[in-house]
Amino acid sequence: MDPEDNSEITEQDNEILEDDAVEVLQLDDEEAMFEDDLAIQVEDIDVDEDDDADEKDDAELRFEKHSASVFSVAIDPVSSSLAVTGGEDDKAFIWRVQNGETLLECQGHKDSIICTAFSHDSKFVATGDMSGLIIVWDIAAKKQVWNFETTDLEWLQWHSQANVLLAGTVDGSVWMWKIPSGDCKTFQSHGSRSTCGVMMKDGKRAAVGYEDGSLKLWDLRQGLHSFHLSDGTAHTRSITCVDTHRDNMLVATGSEDSSVKIVHTNSGKVLTTLSAGFQSSDADSLPSIEAVGFSPLQPILATASLSGVLGLWDLSSYRLRQRCKHAGGIVRLQWDPDAPLVYTGCLDGVVRAWDCRSGNCEQEWYGHKGEILDFAVAGDGSFLLTGSADSTARVFTLQTPER
Repeated sequence: MDPEDNSEITEQDNEILEDDAVEVLQLDDEEAMFEDDLAIQVEDIDVDEDDDADEKDDAELRFEKHSASVFSVAIDPVSSSLAVTGGEDDKAFIWRVQNGETLLECQGHKDSIICTAFSHDSKFVATGDMSGLIIVWDIAAKKQVWNFETTDLEWLQWHSQANVLLAGTVDGSVWMWKIPSGDCKTFQSHGSRSTCGVMMKDGKRAAVGYEDGSLKLWDLRQGLHSFHLSDGTAHTRSITCVDTHRDNMLVATGSEDSSVKIVHTNSGKVLTTLSAGFQSSDADSLPSIEAVGFSPLQPILATASLSGVLGLWDLSSYRLRQRCKHAGGIVRLQWDPDAPLVYTGCLDGVVRAWDCRSGNCEQEWYGHKGEILDFAVAGDGSFLLTGSADSTARVFTLQTPER
């Protein structure tokens, strides 16, 4: 980014943070309806089970300073040399990926740390706990530079181009701060929990999902929402995940209602509803959608559910291209930055890489003795970092056929 762009962003951030908060909106009581399931017949792609999986450890490095489940992990975006992990033990650590050396133990939290994130320039790390305490740390100075306490925290994300932090809380509020000054702006609740949120790639808007199944697209400068999807085309249960397309025209949302919706950002219109839960015939309830992600290289949307199925959908036709079956429920997915691969982290403790063209499982990484709760892929695609219920974080080298 050239200096002129940085100047423009700074001026934009100031304008964003000077505006007043928006007024509270009320939802209609009308219950949303499912669209008909897509009648698509595809062949299941089964993952071969490894009898020696319990003894196998493919990790390049194990980070073992946590004493309870590791809920959140992140990798620094500038050099991919630092990691931050946060866990149920109320602790967060900033450490070197190469050797596991701890640079900073982030002290001060009194509840489970569920959010960790590096700023776009890798200067700051933000840690957030369940009770709503958010702390920002200066990595070079190895000290706390800002903190704020909200109601119970749901999600936390940095702006992609500026040191601006966005967070959603249990009371439905969305907060935005300029770091480290702490200049604040709030986008008030309409009465429903703010369950997930993500910045648009343009850095000017944010898509936020709510417990009542509604979706808002917020204009961060104006402090107004471009649309509030809450009618009969909205989800019928809580939104669990959201992602935005690189062209800023599409938002995808996944829900506990077992569906995924693709929404046009200009009109707020639902373009399609995908039945992406893949409920088994013996299941008692609809499997929740846990992750959605647009490919950075291909016109494909990936969806993951607790049924253990990764769906790969063609964005030109909204038809299912591949259905990739796992041995356990999927909790996270992430695309490779440079190859046609999507990674999945699962409740069976295994990370897998899938070729989005063939639907084949190209590689598996074993080592965890508990469920994978979070993972991240390095910006250069050289490794991935996992956090698990077994109290460890692990670094796995990515040596894929495409690399």
